Amino acid sequence: MKIQVRNNCSDFNSYRAARVKSLFNCESGANFAIDADLPLEDAAWQIGVVVGPSGSGKTSIGRSIWPDVGIYDGDDGWPSDKPIVDAIAPQGGFDDVTGALSAVGLGSVPAWLRPYHALSNGEKFRAGLARIIAEGKQRVIIDEFTSVVDRQIAKVGAGAFSKAWKRGGGQAVLLSCHYDILDWVEPDWVFDTRTGELQRGSLWRRPKFDLEVFQTDGSYWPMFEPHHYLKLPRMVAAKYYVGFVDGEAVCHMAASPALHMAGVRACRMVVMPEWQGAGVGMKFLNEVCRLQFTEANKYHERTNAVYFHTSHPGLCAALRRDKRWVQVSQMIGGDHKGKAAQNINNKPGKGGKLDGIVSTGYGGHHRAVQGFKMQRALAV
Repeated sequence: MKIQVRNNCSDFNSYRAARVKSLFNCESGANFAIDADLPLEDAAWQIGVVVGPSGSGKTSIGRSIWPDVGIYDGDDGWPSDKPIVDAIAPQGGFDDVTGALSAVGLGSVPAWLRPYHALSNGEKFRAGLARIIAEGKQRVIIDEFTSVVDRQIAKVGAGAFSKAWKRGGGQAVLLSCHYDILDWVEPDWVFDTRTGELQRGSLWRRPKFDLEVFQTDGSYWPMFEPHHYLKLPRMVAAKYYVGFVDGEAVCHMAASPALHMAGVRACRMVVMPEWQGAGVGMKFLNEVCRLQFTEANKYHERTNAVYFHTSHPGLCAALRRDKRWVQVSQMIGGDHKGKAAQNINNKPGKGGKLDGIVSTGYGGHHRAVQGFKMQRALAV
């Protein structure tokens, strides 16, 4: 599909305009033209990228691609009186919404309970992408893709969106001035407004990263604890593990012996927000659990399985997809809600009790939770 952009405005002759023309030998800023031949009519593509410097025509091209679709506004349509978990696809299923949030790397559960305007820029970016996924759009054009977020969040978030989008059958065109996202997105085609060139095929590959896992003491937990969705005391007799990428601490987990079950219980898993969606979590979890069957665990000869419990819908889905894990229990609705509320309200906090009174009856040891097991024979 050939797209021609011809933008025109008045040729101003004010004093300042005339002086600019004279100083910089610029005849006029009234006319802008760019031509793009994009493979929009080909069926076998899902993600295309129009990339180039600011002012090079990306938005103008985007407006011309699918005039009936228009450019998606990620900031529009968010109610101020609802958390994003309610605002995204209101008529959709709970699992679809939480799955979309997890898929794009917004795995911080407390953020799900805030309205859009209360989120950080990085969280807003991912929430907008989750809304696109959850609403099942077949065509979407996203302008200023990753422009307002930290570059680490931008790259990981772009990669997470790409994986989630490609599970469906829609087509997305991303407009961006950042070339650093291309390898993470792995697009089917890229049009560069700087050179006017179109590139197609498998020319971009997501960067690999080396995850180093170290056993540590509990001193790293305070750095990760604010990002954990439960506020619980430390595990008894636990060993702590931290994952590093290029020297940066990115994930945390604890493992405690459960000798009455001839196993180990893994818990307190946290992935830092800027790394959520990069595939770090499952890689880290599997490696820590594998170590429990080696001499790294002094009870390894008595360890037949590692048990892991979570309430996080996205993590539950990932565990079910991994052949090394078997689901062994589930409590979808939670236990006695009156007992749960009493259990939480009686826990000591910074001021002697937790701030506020909990009435919902969710949380604590009575929350909805699902259990998984990794057996020794599958820990490879």
